[in-house]
Amino acid sequence: MAAFIKKWQLWIVYAVFAAIAVGTHDGEALFASGGDYAAGKYVVWSIYFAFLGYSFYCTTQENFFKTLGVMTQMHWARQVGIDLYIGLFAALFLMYLVEGSLLVVALWLVPVLIYANMAIFLYFALNYTEIVAHFTGA
Repeated sequence: MAAFIKKWQLWIVYAVFAAIAVGTHDGEALFASGGDYAAGKYVVWSIYFAFLGYSFYCTTQENFFKTLGVMTQMHWARQVGIDLYIGLFAALFLMYLVEGSLLVVALWLVPVLIYANMAIFLYFALNYTEIVAHFTGA
């Protein structure tokens, strides 16, 4: 049991985070959206589930921490990591623009820093209609 928990610990924590995010989400419908950009919500959910599935597959193929240790020895891997986190902070800023709340951003900060795009795309999928409305005035 300990080996199972060790191998899947990041996924267990992610499942709890995602369940809390979905369970406490209020406002727009989970999978449906209306208006001119409604199809985009399906695209965002599709990207999220595809990336989630591929990330899960990667877990079955390699140890995340061991791979990360090898990657951090390479200059370009460090550059890609820095680039990723710059993009994540840009997404957190977008979240602030939409939510208007530092508290909401703070609640998403740790999951975003740990799970990166798996957390960001979950936020985008859950709040797609609100994000689009914020920037289109629709």
